[in-house]
Amino acid sequence: MEITTTMIKELREKTGAGMMACRDALANNEGDVQKAMDFLRQKGIASADKKKDRVTSQGLIEAYIHTGGKIGVLLELNCETDFVAKTDGFKALARELAMHVAAMSPTFVSASEIPPEALEKEKEGYRQIAIEEGKKPEFVDKIAEGKVAKYFEKVCLLDQVYVRAEDGKKTVGEHVKESIGKLGENIVVRRFTRFVLGEA
Repeated sequence: MEITTTMIKELREKTGAGMMACRDALANNEGDVQKAMDFLRQKGIASADKKKDRVTSQGLIEAYIHTGGKIGVLLELNCETDFVAKTDGFKALARELAMHVAAMSPTFVSASEIPPEALEKEKEGYRQIAIEEGKKPEFVDKIAEGKVAKYFEKVCLLDQVYVRAEDGKKTVGEHVKESIGKLGENIVVRRFTRFVLGEA
């Protein structure tokens, strides 16, 4: 199948990937734009996994004030070089993440930040509920683990479904990994603070 400039342009607008990457993705997927998008996404995630141990000492602090001035977010996003930190793509990602924090109110960046005692307390609560509901003893721990995974989706930024995900499934963590693939550097959400007017 012939890969046209129009097809490449459409894919580029949807993914932000380079012209050559879009052409290759379309060629590898018989011109199917949706499959090409999935191909680029997976490639970006694979690329991100290779970069995860690189040092991220550059970046920026993004400030976002929600309409009406009642919610504000400060978010630190790190990358490897000052060059990438100054790109429109990196700045846009920082903005998107700060807006997500304003909308979805996560408590932690990732599950690794949750204090072990708090996590154990959460698990024990789910175990207790499962026992009270009469679940078989051999299933109690499995049920608790499943509930804890759902808990992570609620309180951990990287585990939350990204508010702007078109499929309603992509997590913030996956969105960050895709950005790593596009920008070519490791990217880390270091920390954030969410302010709500009048909240103690």
